[in-house]
Amino acid sequence: MHVSLDTMVDTLKAAAESSRLRILALLSRGDLTVSDLTEILGQSQPRVSRHLKLLLEAGLIGRYQEGSWAFFRLSDADSARDFVMGLVSGIRGADPQVERDLERLASVKRKRQDRAVEYFSVNAASWDHIRSLHVPDRAVEAAMLKLVGKRPFQSMLDLGTGTGRLLEIFSPLYRRGVGIDMSREMLTVARANLDKAGVSNAQVRQGDIFAPPVERDAFDLVTIHQVLHYLDDPARAIHEAARLLRPAGRLVIVDFAPHALEFLREEHAHMRLGFSDRQIADWFSEAGLDLEDSQEFEPRGGNEARLTVKLWLGRDRRLLIADPSNDTRQAKANSMGEIA
Repeated sequence: MHVSLDTMVDTLKAAAESSRLRILALLSRGDLTVSDLTEILGQSQPRVSRHLKLLLEAGLIGRYQEGSWAFFRLSDADSARDFVMGLVSGIRGADPQVERDLERLASVKRKRQDRAVEYFSVNAASWDHIRSLHVPDRAVEAAMLKLVGKRPFQSMLDLGTGTGRLLEIFSPLYRRGVGIDMSREMLTVARANLDKAGVSNAQVRQGDIFAPPVERDAFDLVTIHQVLHYLDDPARAIHEAARLLRPAGRLVIVDFAPHALEFLREEHAHMRLGFSDRQIADWFSEAGLDLEDSQEFEPRGGNEARLTVKLWLGRDRRLLIADPSNDTRQAKANSMGEIA
């Protein structure tokens, strides 16, 4: 991306100040609030807000609202992100002040972890009961990783991200990851988990799965993991997810096969008791996707009623404009199950 000389000068001016460079270094490690930055930098809130305003105006960072909290992050624009990462890579570990900032950042992240542990302790029994009815999560995660393949890609979106687990396991593959969830409590859990795993190329935001606060036609991979059964209109959610895919992008859904466990509806707010291949295929088709794969994971043994987990892969029908010389390599990649 090319910019004018004046724009570049303005960008350099915005970054060329010690506090703002410190802020950029911190945001390169994850999203933070004004309160977080005030605590870490040891500066007043008005002063921190002023620095943030200048960085926002220069397009180096972004801002999003989560209830009464405002979070700041590095810009989603690749050119701005690359510029910032180039700047801060040279000062990490080389400046005592930045080192102290990172120590305080670690303290802020420990507080997040403590809040996450508290939330889990309240809800763990309910979640553990449901987990006991189906195949272990790691088996499904391994299948998802195999299905997506090992080729790196640009961007991933996880709708209803929950604990942020999918953002964590796919983080070596994508350059930028975004997770969306309506629950602020779950976002606290997700941020703590991503911090603990050292994932710095993903962020989570509060948002509605039916109106995600992200750009359309922007993601190579979109995932919806164990979310559809909570929704009153799963078809609409799939349609919205499809609109976020780049041409030839992929949508991966994990949910339950049809079942008759009514207690999940009565006690755990499940609105749908599973989905058939035919339902998913029809919804994919209506959204402009082709169903490329469907996998089934048998429940654990025992006499009690169990849940079968299903995995569906859909691909956007629009083709990427590519060099004809790449056709043979593309066909080979598709046959190997690697990401196109």
